[in-house]
Amino acid sequence: MIFVDSDRLRADFDALSQFGATGDGGVHRPSLGEAHLAARAWLRERIVQAELQFHIDGAGNHSGVLTSERSNVPTLLLGSHTDSVPHGGRFDGALGVVCAFEVLRVAKEHRVALTMNLEAIDFTDEEGTLVGLLGSTAMVGKLKPEHLSSPRGGRDALQAGLARAGLNEQRMLSAARPRESLGGYLELHIEQGTRLIKAQKNIGIVTDIIGIAAYRLAFIGRADHAGTTPMLDRLDAAQGASAFTLAAREIVMHDFPRGVATVGKMEFAPGAFNIVPASVVVSLEFRAPSDDEMERMDQALLECAHREAARFGLALDIEFLGRHAPTLMSQMAQDAFVEACEALGLSSIPLVSGAGHDAQSLASLCPVGMIFVPSVGGASHSPKEFTEWQDCVNGANVLLQAALQIAA
Repeated sequence: MIFVDSDRLRADFDALSQFGATGDGGVHRPSLGEAHLAARAWLRERIVQAELQFHIDGAGNHSGVLTSERSNVPTLLLGSHTDSVPHGGRFDGALGVVCAFEVLRVAKEHRVALTMNLEAIDFTDEEGTLVGLLGSTAMVGKLKPEHLSSPRGGRDALQAGLARAGLNEQRMLSAARPRESLGGYLELHIEQGTRLIKAQKNIGIVTDIIGIAAYRLAFIGRADHAGTTPMLDRLDAAQGASAFTLAAREIVMHDFPRGVATVGKMEFAPGAFNIVPASVVVSLEFRAPSDDEMERMDQALLECAHREAARFGLALDIEFLGRHAPTLMSQMAQDAFVEACEALGLSSIPLVSGAGHDAQSLASLCPVGMIFVPSVGGASHSPKEFTEWQDCVNGANVLLQAALQIAA
């Protein structure tokens, strides 16, 4: 049995963590920002130094490739993403990228006879700074012009990011890979929760990824003088938006115990102390583990928004921003991970992922699988995000063994 080089893996992880470092243990590396592009330039240099093939596709996905000596064989993808949420943690996504890269180096050094090509990939904009799952959605041919014309991060931000990265929208829309070109996708990720630590298990083997939907809801009233307009005469957009936020919480807690809903942003206009708000735009995201729950939550939350708008005499504009369906992981991949854990003497449990991942996109194109490694305190999307290094190494070795089962 062969293993990853723990010291080399740690050196790469620490080096990547310096791009966008915030000084408190976290990173600020939004997709296609300067820090993200610098991190990708570093990754490219490391791939070339390792004498692997380097590749960028039309969606800006960065890859290192180790080719099989056999011709006309599919590719097993391994990877994650190097972009972060604003002021996030250094493990989310980045750990999966450096572990995937290390798997290719180990396979190359040991001259493993591959039945598939191996590709370590860094997907563009997994976190949704611009669009969300942008690179993986493009790879499977599901990126549409409307995703780019009305992105969740705003049109101006998208255009600026593409310009910095030297990308264009037409190439993004034509970045799809043929189904027959891919033999599977495996990803290592931190759990972003506490279930593994509470269960005292080394590895979580993902069975499903939760579904996600997002909307912008604009509660529209009338701007008035904050001192001279009586409370009963106001069409105060803030009242409707706030009432909806509180009501949505109650609906989900009472009727959808397996789901979650989040109002992550409110934009007030005109946005002054002395003016009754004319409009409040609410950014709503909700998640559930089944299609049925997603559909019922969608209906319940939008009905709630209409109801609260009407209660305060407001108009309501609804903008749908996108949906990712709940996704089953491949049984083949799960079995490979179980066998890898057993061979390495590591304990494992099956887990559902409450966070979205690029594997959701790729599941329509090839077999996909994910593993989780423990997150101390469950912290994620925060500078407090942390995983013990031995757990990182354990996960990397599980990824290596599973990849070799499938591709060697």
